[in-house]
Amino acid sequence: MRNDPASTAAAVLARVGGPANVLSVAHCMTRLRLTLADPAAGDEEALRAVPGVLAVVAAGPGWQIVLGPGVVDEVTAAVEDALRDRVPPGAAPQDPRDALPAPPPGAPPNPRDEVPAAVPGAAAEVPRDEGPADAPPGAALKEVIRRRNATPFKTVLRRVANVFVPLIPALIGCGILAGLNGLLLNAGWLPGLTPALAAIASAFMALIAVFVGYNTAKEFGGTPVLGGAVAAVVVYPGVAKVTAFGTQLAPGQGGVLGALAAAFLATRVEKWCRGRVPGALDVLLTPTLTVLVPGLLTLYGLMYAAGTMATAIGTAANWLLETTGAVAGLVLGGLFLPLVMLGLHQALIPLHATLIEQQGYTVLLPLLAMAGAGQVGASLAVYVRLRHDVALRTTIRSALPAGLLGVGEPLIYGVSLPLGRPFLTACAGGAAGGAFVGFFAMLGTKVGATAIGPSGWALFPLLAGNRGPGAAAAVYGGGLLTGYAVGFAATYLFGFARRPRVTAAA
Repeated sequence: MRNDPASTAAAVLARVGGPANVLSVAHCMTRLRLTLADPAAGDEEALRAVPGVLAVVAAGPGWQIVLGPGVVDEVTAAVEDALRDRVPPGAAPQDPRDALPAPPPGAPPNPRDEVPAAVPGAAAEVPRDEGPADAPPGAALKEVIRRRNATPFKTVLRRVANVFVPLIPALIGCGILAGLNGLLLNAGWLPGLTPALAAIASAFMALIAVFVGYNTAKEFGGTPVLGGAVAAVVVYPGVAKVTAFGTQLAPGQGGVLGALAAAFLATRVEKWCRGRVPGALDVLLTPTLTVLVPGLLTLYGLMYAAGTMATAIGTAANWLLETTGAVAGLVLGGLFLPLVMLGLHQALIPLHATLIEQQGYTVLLPLLAMAGAGQVGASLAVYVRLRHDVALRTTIRSALPAGLLGVGEPLIYGVSLPLGRPFLTACAGGAAGGAFVGFFAMLGTKVGATAIGPSGWALFPLLAGNRGPGAAAAVYGGGLLTGYAVGFAATYLFGFARRPRVTAAA
């Protein structure tokens, strides 16, 4: 039975330090993403105990609460509603346990509910399952990775991901329409409708730089509409009349990378102006300088540099697959699950978007999607091996449909990661599937996706390639089957600790 979104939102907010501690809210397909003013005020362990929360990825101010597809949309809306009525400064904080949704009838009591409230001035003694004797096999692995994840570089990656995550729904919708339009064109059906579908599917990608600029300014503390205004320079047709470094600029040159850099520069200029321009002139001078200075630098520097970088990304991706496809697929497919676990996979969206702008599809996403296939195979092996673990088998049955459609968090946090070894064998399955797809790229059959977001079986409608959608679907399907098989076999054979053999005394 699904928990009430408002109750879940209240419980989450109580455990992250209250509404007043939340600076920003966003979500992707499965995760609620919060930026906290004081991360120390959050209680990660109590947050994991909230019914409906599958996992928590906390590193610095950025907290990701895994809720699953569908649920995350409802809870995010409830969180945003709750934040409209924030607790006034100095008000007494709410007891986090008061916001915990009531457990279903007959459910066992939660041990955390028995923890007494802390006495002011006294150290709180909260019982925790710590130490190698009590921790599950995957807990130590997760904690080590989490600590390594709290670095400035990875923090930057998360902030870049926050720029692109809100764009995913539009990328998915427009990508599916583009794939449908391609099928209709190839079949010669509905010729009167295909121009309209092409316009609808392509309009967002033609103006994606504006949305990137808007979100960049919002993420880095600027005025969003000013970031969008500066980024719009990148796609404005009139830039074709501008010459920089001896070459004529082209509309869209630099793509999302140029838009990201332009909007970030705009936020820096705006903040500089806010602290120096007199208040009476601020309303006039600050917006003008924020658009003018970054706009000129974008035209006479950033567009050229970002365009060169974007071209290099496309060239490198093609070279990588054509010359070392199997090895590249093995590495990418094998390492993607840890990125998903830590929430860093969204930082790859700029690369995907750049490849889609250049080639019409991204060749990286099908390789990375093989990690989900390894996860499914590993979970099936756990289901077969642990026949007497009713609770775990129930978790697998409920999470497997989402896993087949490319949503891997329920299986990661509910099955493989807590067990330890199955997480590593799932990575082996993803590596095998990626090597399969990469091997065919070396033979000349590229597989790409026209949009970002879905994977697993949900990616089939978005597949494209240099030899048509049929060949792309065949190679991609073969990669999924390889990932399933290797993930299952590796987990079945090596995913569980061997029991010591007992010999009879002579």
